[in-house]
Amino acid sequence: MTTDDYKAGFAEFLALVLFCFIGPGAVIASGITAPGAQLTADKLLVISAAHGFAIALLVWATAHISGGHINSAVTIAAMVTGKIATQRGILYMVAQLAGAIVGSFLLAQVIPGGASTGLGAHGLGAGVSVTMGLITEIVLTFALVFVIFMTALHPRGPGNVAPLAIGLTIFVIHLVAVPLTGASVNPSRSFGPAVVAGVWADHWIYWVGPLVGAVMAAIIANQVFLKAEES
Repeated sequence: MTTDDYKAGFAEFLALVLFCFIGPGAVIASGITAPGAQLTADKLLVISAAHGFAIALLVWATAHISGGHINSAVTIAAMVTGKIATQRGILYMVAQLAGAIVGSFLLAQVIPGGASTGLGAHGLGAGVSVTMGLITEIVLTFALVFVIFMTALHPRGPGNVAPLAIGLTIFVIHLVAVPLTGASVNPSRSFGPAVVAGVWADHWIYWVGPLVGAVMAAIIANQVFLKAEES
């Protein structure tokens, strides 16, 4: 491991600290965690915009250092397709999970009620079965990783505006999935609040779904589109 590897890992750590403070912070600020509160259209828009803009800005800030993964599913996808070395990828994931925990812990210190609010932890919506939730996470993570590979990693992709495309994808994903699964598509984002708030119901969905969707998208994008351009 080199100094650059550790700098990149630290960038991923910091990005997750900020993301797990801002994203879940918007969930709490919207008021949907209050007893009896309902998810209205304006609250959904606030939550979606906060997550989307936060990711866009953080990817822009870290892409030149670490690639701006900010998501363990994205790192796994990059490892599977050889876009990042396995050792560096493991460093990223450790940093991401640690950052998510720290960000969630800091959020718990500055909001009334602390961890008892749930800290924006992900969970299935009313009437949403485990199968429904799993399919939702697979499909939407597929969409996210496909956009990442086709914008940030494609030789002819619009790399300079890829962070905006990624952020907009997160925004749209949240508009669709917040009422269904909470819209994870990111195991790190799910893990931090779960650890600090102790909310583990159906947590496995937020690992299996994103990882399956990410690997599927990465393999298809890499084999069908990227390799054709590189050959």
